[in-house]
Amino acid sequence: MASSVVEILAFLLVVSGWVLVSSTLPTDYWKVSSIDGSVITTATFWSNLWKTCVTDSTGVSNCKDFPSMLALDGYIQACRGLMIAAVCLGFFGSVFALIGMKCTKVGGSDQAKAKIACFAGVIFIISGLSALTGCSLYAHRITSEFFDPTFIAQKYELGAALFIGWAGASLCIIGGSIFCFSIVENKQTPRAKQLEVSAWGSSVTFGNVPQAILHCVINNKDGICVQQTRFCDVFSNQGLLGRF
Repeated sequence: MASSVVEILAFLLVVSGWVLVSSTLPTDYWKVSSIDGSVITTATFWSNLWKTCVTDSTGVSNCKDFPSMLALDGYIQACRGLMIAAVCLGFFGSVFALIGMKCTKVGGSDQAKAKIACFAGVIFIISGLSALTGCSLYAHRITSEFFDPTFIAQKYELGAALFIGWAGASLCIIGGSIFCFSIVENKQTPRAKQLEVSAWGSSVTFGNVPQAILHCVINNKDGICVQQTRFCDVFSNQGLLGRF
């Protein structure tokens, strides 16, 4: 039950992060013109991955789409690719996460579901790193121009979309890491010991058991020895055979 709750929490984290990362693509304010040192501001310049705009004092905006992709700056092309890759990876990661969660009825055995959940976690970590890299690359360009004393063009400050992208990327990485640990928890979960009976009426011995080494004698080839404290209940297809 506890592991299922953790997986649900991880799923909420990664989906929330994916939604935040996806929302940055259409967001207008990736960078906003700086008003540092300005007494009167008559217009505000802002830009994102697709266009650059100016808003005058009356609130009227005039936008211009970026030219051909071949004419764009390299950092904008890189940011576009990284953010789109992050969104696509997040979508497929969500599908695999749903299949790998223990609370769903698809995906096969617990071992198989744990591997699928771990794979989904890796996808979300890569998605988060892609978004984190894209936002950081864009922010690095803004700060480099802002602090460059020889840069005479319009200087910009970090826009809201960058902070949203960083938050979403962090959630994806955290949630993905939790999913990756699900396969470790599954390996640590005690499994029922498989007993091999070679002959009718043979003796079946457990491995190292706390407080004692238990020996069970069964008279059914399909019997299973189940440890309960210091006793061993022997079950068969017909019911309880005995307690030792």
